[in-house]
Amino acid sequence: MAPTPQERRAARHQLGTGDGTPVARRGPSGGRKKPITVDAIIDTAFALVEREGYDALTMRRLATALETGPSSLYAHVVNKEDLDELLIGRLCAGIELPEPDPARWREQIAGVCARLRDQYLRYPGISRATFAAAPSNRDTLRVSEGMLAILLAGGVAPQAAAWAIDALSLYVNAYSLEVSLADRRTDRREDGWVVGRDELLRRFAALPEDTFPHTRRHAAELTAGTTHDRFDFTLGMMIDGLAGTARN
Repeated sequence: MAPTPQERRAARHQLGTGDGTPVARRGPSGGRKKPITVDAIIDTAFALVEREGYDALTMRRLATALETGPSSLYAHVVNKEDLDELLIGRLCAGIELPEPDPARWREQIAGVCARLRDQYLRYPGISRATFAAAPSNRDTLRVSEGMLAILLAGGVAPQAAAWAIDALSLYVNAYSLEVSLADRRTDRREDGWVVGRDELLRRFAALPEDTFPHTRRHAAELTAGTTHDRFDFTLGMMIDGLAGTARN
């Protein structure tokens, strides 16, 4: 009896690899199409997200893009959540992890977060797949293992390091999602929803001074910097807070 999708998922977690066993196509054109594999499913899903954003990714849309029916996909993936795990695992597999250096741990952990951010931003909205998901894919766990090693090498207490991984990852995920949403709205020319700095300055200047004195006075500071400047600033604050828990 062929293994169930659940058994294949368990095997992936054990082996840390995708199940490349092809599924034969059905129907009169089946012999002229490439067999469906986990890698083919992942590649096609990424292409769909890159073109149309993560919201467009459904099992039905994915099956259509592969010129097959949803049942062929379920021979390899259990459900949408399983697909999400495979996608994030593929992205995490591309993250380079440095050898932990106690003298450079702040720079190293910030670098891993930036690389993860850049991976997510390649595929609009893909970081949404990470929310409320317990990591079990080995490629995903490899990144958290590397982050933990860096923090521990820097002398951060184990409990603080463990919670910091969650906090840093959550911030990276949320930041990437917000940037993707803003970019998508800008692309759609949804006037008035995503505004530039000049428009924000104009709106702040129009606020009643007796109610918003600080916003008016510090409008330049409130609107300064790029999104990545703010990303670096926030990471710096979080990492500086961790430094206070370090043993050295």
